[in-house]
Amino acid sequence: MKIVIVPATYNEAENIEKFIITLEEEVIPKIKGHTLSILVADDYSPDGTGEIVKKLMKKYKNLGINEGEKKGLGAAYLRAMGYAIDKQGADLVISIDADFQFDPHDLPKFVQKIDQGYDLVIQSRYSDGGSIPQNWPVQRKLFSITANLFVRTVFMRFSTHDWTGGFRAIKKEVFKKIAPEMKGYNGYIFQIAFLHKAVQKGFRIGEVPLHFTDRKLGMSKIAPLGYILNVLSYVFKARIIEITTGSFGKFLVVGGTGFVINLVLYSLLVHSTPIKLAFANQIAAQFAIFSNFNLNNLWTFKATRAKSKSAYLLKLGQFFLTSNIGVVIFQGGVIHFGEEMYGREFPLPFVYFVIGTGFLLVYNFSIYRFFIWRKIHHHTN
Repeated sequence: MKIVIVPATYNEAENIEKFIITLEEEVIPKIKGHTLSILVADDYSPDGTGEIVKKLMKKYKNLGINEGEKKGLGAAYLRAMGYAIDKQGADLVISIDADFQFDPHDLPKFVQKIDQGYDLVIQSRYSDGGSIPQNWPVQRKLFSITANLFVRTVFMRFSTHDWTGGFRAIKKEVFKKIAPEMKGYNGYIFQIAFLHKAVQKGFRIGEVPLHFTDRKLGMSKIAPLGYILNVLSYVFKARIIEITTGSFGKFLVVGGTGFVINLVLYSLLVHSTPIKLAFANQIAAQFAIFSNFNLNNLWTFKATRAKSKSAYLLKLGQFFLTSNIGVVIFQGGVIHFGEEMYGREFPLPFVYFVIGTGFLLVYNFSIYRFFIWRKIHHHTN
């Protein structure tokens, strides 16, 4: 496997020479069975970082540089990693800061994880074996831990522990799949966005425990307030899009259509007949159920939709049966209880209807997703 290590640099003249020598003479020789090279992604650093790299290229033949206009960390990685894969034939690219906050001696652990079958490997400061600097002030420790917990909680993905770090090993297949979606993430938010999209697409994520340290030379490039705002903005927007475009979001749209059909017919029956409210709802619900089934089958759960006539009729029967159970028990039960306890004076019939529909919503999605349109897992011997 051809591996290209891609440190992104901007004004790292104080660190870059020692960093490259450490990789070349202490780290790379320990990785057997693979071909390794280094491609420094430098944004025309005015402090001479690029010139130092070019000088070292005369000594180390597997060392190169990819220079470009300063547009942010994410843009630098996209440019250099794309070059490493497309022009240098890299099967694996490894991102790492050149300031020694990440220990380059941990790099073999990332390669080992990739060899075990993982698609993307990240460092973790927040799982067993990882740590953040003990000398950090309490407020900085609290912010660091809380920020990652916030991302994990909003995304509801707790098995991935460290979303913001920059020490990563990325397979070519992962980069090629995700890079086209990353054009707008030029800054440090690139790290969270890239990992989020990899998780969404089902790539296998591995973790390496890491002891994070403070940089000893040079200045941090992160503007804390701007970074925090960018994280909040991306995480909330991405999660809203994820929910509204996923099966539950589509289910809500379909359910809203059925809700309107049910409510209109229910209202007509309530105002024009003396029949019990629960029975009026039962009649109106049949039309909503039929609409919901067809919209869910064609859109919400189209990956597992009924494609043949027999499968359609079978699912339709299951849908009517399970839906009517929910209508009778949850929606009808609330409506009947309300009518018996408080009567049917306006607007009470509609209050009962809305409350009952709320209970029905949770029941329906669970039944539809895990029974009617459940995914069938095929096992091979």
